[in-house]
Amino acid sequence: QVQLVESGGGLVQAGGSLRLTCAASGRTFSTSDMGWFRQAPGKEREFVAAISWTGGTTYYGDSVKGRFTISRDNAKKTVYLQMNSLKPEDTAVYYCAARLYGSRLSKYYNEYDYWGQGTQVTVSS
Repeated sequence: QVQLVESGGGLVQAGGSLRLTCAASGRTFSTSDMGWFRQAPGKEREFVAAISWTGGTTYYGDSVKGRFTISRDNAKKTVYLQMNSLKPEDTAVYYCAARLYGSRLSKYYNEYDYWGQGTQVTVSS
């Protein structure tokens, strides 16, 4: 099993930056692909970014490509999402997720096995 706890959310002005952290526990973290998703009120959960268990491959949603960076530190059992050039439309609850098995990175939330409780990010204009 993997337990996930997100932190680092908050209120920021448009153009600013935030770094989200996802702290994991459990023996399978280092062999799990990890992802970040977000959900705004009244909208479906949206794929943000994913990273392979080695950290060698990353994958981004079109709306964040070039602005967000996902990374991980397996020794610390932590995944990060560096968010730059934030826009009001980035406002959402951000969730960290773990995928135990897969041959490729996935953007589909139903292919992830474990989820954190989420952290709110609000970008003011």
